[in-house]
Amino acid sequence: MVQVAIMGYGTIGSGVAEILARNAEQIKNGCGQDVALKYVLDLRDFPGSPVEDKIVHDFSVIEQDPEVSVVVETMGGLNPSYPFVKASLLAGKHVVTSNKALVAAYGTELLAIAREKNVNFFFEASVGGGIPIIRPLYRCLKGEKILEITGILNGTTNFILTKMDKEGASFETVLKEAQDLGYAERNPEADVEGYDTCRKIAILTAMATGKEVNYEDISTEGITKITDVDFKYADKLGTSVKLFGTSRMDGNEVHAWVAPVMIGKDHPLYAVNDVFNGIVVKGNMLGTSMFYGSGAGKLPTASAVVADIIEAVQNIDKNVPLGWTDEKQEILPMDQTKFRYFIRVAGSYRNKEQELNEYFGKAEVIELYGMDEFAILTKEMTEGELKAAASAFDTKAQSRSEYGIKQMIRAVL
Repeated sequence: MVQVAIMGYGTIGSGVAEILARNAEQIKNGCGQDVALKYVLDLRDFPGSPVEDKIVHDFSVIEQDPEVSVVVETMGGLNPSYPFVKASLLAGKHVVTSNKALVAAYGTELLAIAREKNVNFFFEASVGGGIPIIRPLYRCLKGEKILEITGILNGTTNFILTKMDKEGASFETVLKEAQDLGYAERNPEADVEGYDTCRKIAILTAMATGKEVNYEDISTEGITKITDVDFKYADKLGTSVKLFGTSRMDGNEVHAWVAPVMIGKDHPLYAVNDVFNGIVVKGNMLGTSMFYGSGAGKLPTASAVVADIIEAVQNIDKNVPLGWTDEKQEILPMDQTKFRYFIRVAGSYRNKEQELNEYFGKAEVIELYGMDEFAILTKEMTEGELKAAASAFDTKAQSRSEYGIKQMIRAVL
């Protein structure tokens, strides 16, 4: 029998405990032996709950118990998650986590300790919730040279953008609805500003390159500036707007970014709506594959955690090669990344056609009835070229006391 401890009895931790109990026979078949929950670490007591007699408040109880072989971290954040996970690994215990912040910030160090101690540090649930993506990268796609990973990696922002698209609602209106439904936190910054997606694409990029990726090097833009008017144009174009986390590998060069992107109906992620996540992986031999499913939620995420527990038990006496080294992966500046651009401009196209052609080249023009503005869809250019053109265009407009560019959205069309 293998004894397990859970640190954090919130949404995910309680889900893990529930699956360990409900699917005990299935888990035993997968492991070849029983897996039993011995401790649940939390600051609170849970009288009347199924784990009432397993609650402990002192981490050292888990750290110093030689019978505990696998520690599950579902507390979130970095403190006390990081010191507790590090101490567990140093004590020779396998660790499973759903904590993307922990993996993005300290994954390099924790993976190295796991290798040194001949134990495992697994984190399938840190990206994509219940969608398998980490394990496919280090097992199923191990023989592939990964060329690109693009994902809708945050269910909250995808819910908001889907509602704005389908119902024509404003960002503020849908954000409040998401908060009322429990999809968004009272402070939604980590989701809507793209920080959550940034950490997840950093982890996936590190998995693909085998090198450490600093998430702070990844250009990150959220969805707070997207408006209902943008979706009116998108509807006319037959497109939609999604928040992407993307990394593209070309030899040793890596582009990685998080941003709202306009995509067409032919894109594999176009139909990924509501709180669902989708991840597209391109390999040099396989081509394109797609992973889709529930990117959050109690039982879907806990299911991924339990799968890691099973793998830890299956490899109880050895370290499974995965992750990355401490070699730093350089992320190229965003100014070198190429896109087409959807640009909304104040005023009449006829009055500004010549200047637009001068700065942006020949572009597709989109006009909506009754609007004192128009939009263009540019040819492909680098971000640096776009910024220079936009600055020059706006400067000329301001010299005539006119309004210039109102919105710019990257387009993958």
